[in-house]
Amino acid sequence: MKRHIITYLLLLIGAVFQGIGMSLFLFPHDIPSGGAAGLAILLNYFFRMPLGFGLWIVNFIFLTVALKYFGYSWTMRTMFAVTITSVTVSLLTTFVSLSHTHIIIDLVMGSVIFGIGVGLLIRNGASSGGMVIPALMISHSYRIRPGRVMFFINISIFLLTSIVIYWKIIIFAVMCQWVSTKIIDFIIEVEFPIFSSPSIGWRKK
Repeated sequence: MKRHIITYLLLLIGAVFQGIGMSLFLFPHDIPSGGAAGLAILLNYFFRMPLGFGLWIVNFIFLTVALKYFGYSWTMRTMFAVTITSVTVSLLTTFVSLSHTHIIIDLVMGSVIFGIGVGLLIRNGASSGGMVIPALMISHSYRIRPGRVMFFINISIFLLTSIVIYWKIIIFAVMCQWVSTKIIDFIIEVEFPIFSSPSIGWRKK
């Protein structure tokens, strides 16, 4: 029971960190934090689908796959994390406003905080949704670092969305992915006193 409480506390912290990184540092400069947002933009561009609904569709599809591939517990933890992140983003974008003087400073700060959040989620048997889910599948199948896999998936999507996003934003998005995935890999691999090993909890086929 104590272990269960600690796990969800760390998931809560990770989800809040993720929301802070996105809402206070990345989104004010229109920097996409991941490939799910890029896919939503593509759906909007080609099919005039609303961005919010497109983002929901992308995450719903991946979470459906996750339920079959990773099992109920992992998917429920991910849904918990996605909900907390969404609430954090909504609250901070509504009630908190920071002065943004330099995009590079905000980019680095947001990427580091975002990476810490996602790393904590993966380390404790969940994910941030979106491209993290296929990244974990590939990582598990081919024994490749999940942060590295997610980096290349997102970069591919960012290249596709360059037809509708200003090219400088793509550069910033790539920089964000590079910094955040380095942090994600560090958080997953480093030994913390509060937990000794990752509890990613894959479902065995």
